[in-house]
Amino acid sequence: MKVIGLTGNIGCGKSSVAGMLRELGAATIDADALARQIRQNDADARRAIERRFGTIDARRLGEIVFADEAALRVLEAILHPRVRDAVRERLAELAEGGVEVAAVEVIKLFESPLNDALDESWAVICDEDEAVRRLAASRGMDAAAVRRRLAAQSSQEEKAARADVVIDNRGTLDETRRQVAAALAALLGRTVD
Repeated sequence: MKVIGLTGNIGCGKSSVAGMLRELGAATIDADALARQIRQNDADARRAIERRFGTIDARRLGEIVFADEAALRVLEAILHPRVRDAVRERLAELAEGGVEVAAVEVIKLFESPLNDALDESWAVICDEDEAVRRLAASRGMDAAAVRRRLAAQSSQEEKAARADVVIDNRGTLDETRRQVAAALAALLGRTVD
């Protein structure tokens, strides 16, 4: 099984690219969704988060950790090892099931030991102002809150420089879809239809 690590900053279109990969037959794993499940359902993680932050509410946690880098590191220390284990478990299940390609969506891919389990890393880039507008509208966040979250992530340029493939999501969805199809075909040693 080929494994793609799919990264990009918040609001850049990772989920859209993951959807395109699913349309092309790839399985996808969303590390953020796993973190949410763990935060809600893993009793040990839940207790550790509540002890440290007084809440497990996503919006309130975001306000706390994106205003305090040390707090973010604490939350990541609680969640990230559990998320990595869940991703590895899911990848093993997919491989055992004969899946040809799996993509793992991870914002902090290059900072993660998961990076070692990949065949390729893909970075999705976009217009940052557009990402801020999109997130402000879709999540009801103000622009300052979005920019705080962006500041907690490595830059798009850094991600692009480290990635094997860069998906430029500044154009139309069809342009992005063509890039995704071409990159997937190249990974599998095929030609694009």
